[in-house]
Amino acid sequence: MEIKTTRQDYIHNLEQLQQKVTAMGLAASSAVCRAMEALTTGNAALARQVMQEDDRIDDMIVEIENRCLLLIAKQQPIAHDLRIIATGFKISTDLERIGDHAFDIARTELELPRERGVRPEDFRFIRELADSAVEMLDLSIQAYKHADVLLAEEVCKKDDAMDEQFARAFQECSPLMSEGPAGVRLGTQLLFIAHFLERIGDHAVNIAEWVIYLETAERIRKSEKHG
Repeated sequence: MEIKTTRQDYIHNLEQLQQKVTAMGLAASSAVCRAMEALTTGNAALARQVMQEDDRIDDMIVEIENRCLLLIAKQQPIAHDLRIIATGFKISTDLERIGDHAFDIARTELELPRERGVRPEDFRFIRELADSAVEMLDLSIQAYKHADVLLAEEVCKKDDAMDEQFARAFQECSPLMSEGPAGVRLGTQLLFIAHFLERIGDHAVNIAEWVIYLETAERIRKSEKHG
């Protein structure tokens, strides 16, 4: 009876780890969405709030890492159990970096040059990138939560379109760059944001690849799988 109880506790701890990773994913997605809202509405107070709450995501990765280390030390897991722990550790690292990018987007909102005036059309390509990045992130989190390999593969396939959007961002910024120093400064800041969003998409692909590894034991990089 004691061995059975120990095994039950161990399974419960693995489930809790996955729940914590999922919660961290939802927090990271929310941070990106709120950072973009702050950017597109010029809401400096919201931008500062996103920056302040980045500590919460940092605390979450510390808790997840500690859980992973304790599970390894106490249970010496193998096979699928070990992959649960390894992917929890890896995915939380990607999520922490996504939180950092949300912080960067919020900080950039506070640094945007306002002397030229910011028009809604200035953010059109940024919003498109953000929509794609958040969609990929949310799908990767759902794939992890539901152990859905097919959904994870869909996330990987979306990355090429995201890369094309990022390439178009440079073209979209060309008119801004011709508007003098203020336009150049604004265009430069928007390109930084485009880069942050493109990296969020890359991290979403990483998460999806870890889901595939978790369920199949195959570690296949996107570059190997899709071209």
